[in-house]
Amino acid sequence: MSSVNDSIVIIPTYNERENVEAIIRAVFSLEKCFHILIVEDNSPDGTASIVKTLQTEFPDRLFMIERKGKLGLGTAYIAGFKWALEKGYDYIFEMDADFSHDPKDLPRLYYACHEEGNDVAIGSRYVSGVNVVNWPMGRVLMSYFASKYVRLITRIPICDTTAGFKCYKKKVLETIELDKIRFKGYAFQIEMKFTAIQCGFKVVEVPVIFINRKLGESKMNSSIFGEAIFGVIQLKWNSWFRKYPQK
Repeated sequence: MSSVNDSIVIIPTYNERENVEAIIRAVFSLEKCFHILIVEDNSPDGTASIVKTLQTEFPDRLFMIERKGKLGLGTAYIAGFKWALEKGYDYIFEMDADFSHDPKDLPRLYYACHEEGNDVAIGSRYVSGVNVVNWPMGRVLMSYFASKYVRLITRIPICDTTAGFKCYKKKVLETIELDKIRFKGYAFQIEMKFTAIQCGFKVVEVPVIFINRKLGESKMNSSIFGEAIFGVIQLKWNSWFRKYPQK
């Protein structure tokens, strides 16, 4: 694959009709060429039909996997990772559809991996203070202390352990045994970072400003946090008995 289209951004969607066209156009307006893979979970609001219309405009850059229903964030990304690896992309990104992650930061994550030699680049809300805009204070504190808690239990040297804005080099996703990633929700992001570090990859945090969504509804709920709280203990416990593949 030539270097001009070495990167793909995976964006899971469920009921994102207010955001999906704008986010796609924002990514495609960047100077660096990114392709996009939408992983669409059968949104009742017609998100998929908007993407299909845009595919006629961007046939070589915009792709979509349509799934049968809402199957969880983790499984959406795993499906996307496998698709991207099959197509031979060198840099594979995770990004939300709702503009909480600024598309203009994609080239910074790319630079951190492509130029600076890191294997995973995380768009981090907490590596340089607390860079969160328009979140209720309770949510900020919950997220911030969740990351502190994860660091305490797992001992991974990452400030924003639950961040969902990331760039992976292809070799990371080829080495991590994707079928052994077991969490579906919020804890999926923790498990991916933890596993990458266990496999010996170099992970860096790039400071970004996270802006709460303006349009559409948040998919967060308390069960997602429950998975993270108890899942982290289980993750650490299991790691003592598991041999991780090394890069």
